[in-house]
Amino acid sequence: MTNENKVRSACYLTNISMAVVGNLPPLLFLSFRDLYGVSYAVLGSLVLINFCTQLIIDLIFSFFSHKINMQKAVKITPILSIIGFLIYGVYPILFSGSALVGIILGTVVFSASSGFAEVLISPVIASLPSDNPERDMSKLHSIYAWGVVGVVLVSTVFLLIFKSINWFFLPLIFLIIPILGAITFMSAKLPEMQTPEKASGVVRLLKTPTLWLFFFAMLLGGASEVTMAQWSSSYLEEALSIPKVWGDIFGVAFFAVMLGLGRSLYAKYGKNIEKVLFWGSVGATACYLIAVFVNIPIIGLIACGLTGFCVAMLWPGTLVASSSAITTGGVFVYAMMAAGGDLGASLGPQLVGVVTDLVSASSFGVSLANTFGLGVEQVAMKVGLLTGTVFPLIAIFIYLYVLKRKGKKSNK
Repeated sequence: MTNENKVRSACYLTNISMAVVGNLPPLLFLSFRDLYGVSYAVLGSLVLINFCTQLIIDLIFSFFSHKINMQKAVKITPILSIIGFLIYGVYPILFSGSALVGIILGTVVFSASSGFAEVLISPVIASLPSDNPERDMSKLHSIYAWGVVGVVLVSTVFLLIFKSINWFFLPLIFLIIPILGAITFMSAKLPEMQTPEKASGVVRLLKTPTLWLFFFAMLLGGASEVTMAQWSSSYLEEALSIPKVWGDIFGVAFFAVMLGLGRSLYAKYGKNIEKVLFWGSVGATACYLIAVFVNIPIIGLIACGLTGFCVAMLWPGTLVASSSAITTGGVFVYAMMAAGGDLGASLGPQLVGVVTDLVSASSFGVSLANTFGLGVEQVAMKVGLLTGTVFPLIAIFIYLYVLKRKGKKSNK
């Protein structure tokens, strides 16, 4: 294996580890609720902790990337995942009376690893020689999506066979992925990555309106993707009364397959990323609304899944568009984009969790439930997911502006 292939393999393994970090916890949400009596707001807070930790890492790299040894930071990334998975899985076994503490501690550590990966893995791939950097970036992110499919299928089958009471073995099973990533990185020579030479370069870039335009676009894209990814499992079970095993396999896994398919198709055939971003946000808005307002379970399940195809390029596509529009800054720009995506990924799921709890405990929720002939929790979940629609809806107008802006530049 050549050094370049070794580096790519290590990056792919790291992105699969990120798929575990981002998608194993929500698959366990209802298990945590049943076993430990955790509220929806606290479940949403676990997502918030995950992405806020990543956000802090993003900001550290944004402002201090010129002081960080990037090669060493890349190689530390899978090691943090290993430590986080161990805490997440072992702590509840040793201290079952305070399992939530271990879940939170493990979340913080492996979320830090995911933050490192978001900032560093894309520029590592971008620094490797390539005939088509855009498609290489899309392929990297499609690996993440196919990793999600694997996480969903393995976790669903495991919980079906061994039951949710044994959930803590799952993070220990997934340990093999960051272990392989760490071994591969340690034996590879990593490329040099561009960073601002000093703090004044960071300040200059922060004054660029284009940077903040794409930062906000990443926020909306991240929220649009992660809100549905994090809550579709619970939504399909609670709001549409689909058994968990079928909801996870044909809903959550379908979402991940569509996410991977969208990114793989762009990696092979893609062009005009700005147009893809605009129509993706239009499609995502439509899918959210169908999932909320159509009470036919199979239609809701399909809508949740197809959201994955629509949002597939919102995150990696905005990375591609921003790196084309901002040609200086290197790791700093990737860090700022990651910060925007993580901020959106923090706000979206937490908003859904808070709204769901508020509606389920209010007379308004009872009134809606009686009006539509549904259970209170069903209505609460629908209202919660409806609030998540605001992100792809606003994204339509942001990406339309980006598309028109690109068209004006092309016509000059």
